[in-house]
Formats: sequence, structure tokens, C-alpha cells
Amino acid sequence: MAFSFELIKTDPIGARRGKLTTPHGVVETPVFMPVGTQATVKAMTPEELTSIGVKIILSNTYHLYLRPGHEVIRKLGGLHSFMNWNGPILTDSGGFQVYSLAPLRKISEEGVTFASHLDGTRHFLSPEKAMEVQESLGADIIMPLDDCTPYPCERGLAKESMELTIGWELRSKAARKQSNQALFGIVQGGMYADLRKECAGRLVETGFDGYAIGGVSVGEEKPLMYETVESTTPHLPEDKPRYLMGVGTPEDMVFSVEKGIDMFDCVLPTRSARNGTLFTSDGKLVIKNRIYAGDPSPVDASCGCYTCANYSRAYLRHLYMSNEILAARLNTLHNLHYYMTLMRGMRDAIEAGSFEGFKKGFLLRFGKNTEQ
Repeated sequence: MAFSFELIKTDPIGARRGKLTTPHGVVETPVFMPVGTQATVKAMTPEELTSIGVKIILSNTYHLYLRPGHEVIRKLGGLHSFMNWNGPILTDSGGFQVYSLAPLRKISEEGVTFASHLDGTRHFLSPEKAMEVQESLGADIIMPLDDCTPYPCERGLAKESMELTIGWELRSKAARKQSNQALFGIVQGGMYADLRKECAGRLVETGFDGYAIGGVSVGEEKPLMYETVESTTPHLPEDKPRYLMGVGTPEDMVFSVEKGIDMFDCVLPTRSARNGTLFTSDGKLVIKNRIYAGDPSPVDASCGCYTCANYSRAYLRHLYMSNEILAARLNTLHNLHYYMTLMRGMRDAIEAGSFEGFKKGFLLRFGKNTEQ
């Protein structure tokens, strides 16, 4: 099954309803992709992910390249077989992880030399190597090597970073050998709207299977992130999927869907779950707070997940305070179920042509009782 994208409907406010077809299944958009950094979505089995409606996950090229190694995974049948996940997988290029290793890396036009965070060994990642690794993993959607522009960043340096990224992406496309893997282009340019426009235009002229907005949620203020998303999406083709990398919070996703984004990934729901923060219809709930010590109610009375159907806030707090593994599992299941429900609600609202009303209702309720 070849990769394709069908734009089904656009809401009057600009939100898009679409369908991704990949070699491992169909994905309805807008979609959130749980992050399975090391070939596992932390605390969840693949069967549990399927049970709550997850259709596509993200895995990380950098981590899998270092451990267990892409050749090991290739010999064991590829990433799908290795982790027993039969649905679509998107792999990132490793560029963001290398970006986060600033003291341990050196960037040149050829690629990036970096020291492993595991044992300090030196490695070299080029655009061609990023393609080789991801082809060995066998993901349905792969990403080119890019240079994630930091924030804040002076305009001249942001342009240099953008030029480097474009060069790497062209080399990545030329190096691709597997036609059954979709390759997305990544738009960089810092927080400069004209650079984002230029980068998008040059990548669209080259032609990719989809387009991602990278280099956001890297420390900038929320209004600036929103402004960058809003100013970039008009320069991306309507007939190709649009992916906002590393975002985000429920509010971020609702805003970005309104602006025409189709795909998201973020560690927030799984990491927050392990840290005791749960997402509910009425905002965030911090389960470690003493107020829940004797609370018999579920996390969210309107939630249909396994956790809410079977366990009280008091029990979940007890598990968390006792550092029990089950706390991470039940909390993660709930948070991911919440994210899947939110995305389904947005898809339904777009189909009904009522996304603006959905957004207003969501923001009014979600922020009502949010705890810090």
C-alpha cells in the first residue's frame, strides 16, 4: 500500500479533516502520535495503545541508532516486528536529539559529530546516514536530517541554520532508496516569518510527501509559537499533510488544528502521567495533591478509559505516592485516552463544520479548574 493523503473537508475556520494511507494502515487526521522513543511508548503495550484508539506512533532514530542499533532491528524484521506494533510508525531524523546535546556536538555542512549520551563514544550523523538508519528501521514516514534553530537566535544565524537544513534535506531526498516510505520536508527559519516562508517555498518546489514545521516549542513564548505556526501554514500545500513537531499541550493542538495542522507528537501526555499530572475535561489534575487522599471519584467522570472506569483518585494517589509501577501505567493510559478523545472530538467538529464552537467550548471548560 503506497503512501497518500486525502483532504476530506476544511472547516470554515480553517481546520482540516483528512486521511493518511500508509503501508501499515489508514490514519484519520487531525492525529496525535504518542512518542515511543526507544521502540516503546513508556508503560504501555501495543495492544493497550490499540484499545484506546492509537493509530500511529513515533520512534526516535537517534536513540535506536545508539541502542540496540539499526542493523540489529533490520535483521529482526524492522521496527514493526521488533516492537510488535502493526500500525504506522513515523521516525524522526535524530536532529532534535543532537540539537539537545549542544555541548557534545559539532555541526558542519557534511553533518553532525556528536558524543553518545550513553557512553561518550563519538558518532557522525549525515543526511545520508539518517536515511540509511530510517530505511533499516522500516518506518512508514521518515524525516530528513535538519538543524533545529535555537531560541533566541539572531536573524543571520537563523538564516544560516535554515540554509544548512535545506541543503541537508535535498541530500536526504537524493539518498532515499525506499519508495514505500514517505519523506517529509521540515520547515525551519527560527521565529522569522520571512525565513519560514522562504524555506517552505524552496522545499515545496523540491517536492516532499508531506511538510513539517520544526524548531518551535524550544523556549519561545506561546504567542510567538502560535504566530509562527499561523504565518507558516499558508505556505504549505493544501494537498499534503502538515506536521507540527514536538507539540504539545491540548490548547496548543486545538489552536494549531484551527490553523490547518494535521499531525502532532509530544512526550507531554506520557511524561506528565509518570510525574502525576493527569489531563481531564476540566483541565489538569495533579494526583499527588493531598486533597485526593480520600477522594472516591474517578479522575474524570466524563472519561470512558479503563482507569476512570475502575479506579478512584484516592487509589491513584496512593499508587503514585508509593512509587508503584502501576501508577505510571494507569496514569499513562488515561492521558493517552484523553488525547485520543480530544483528537476525535476535533475531527467530528470539522466534519460538522462547527470547529469554532468546539474550540470555544474546549477553552472555556479546560481552563476552568486547571491546577498548577
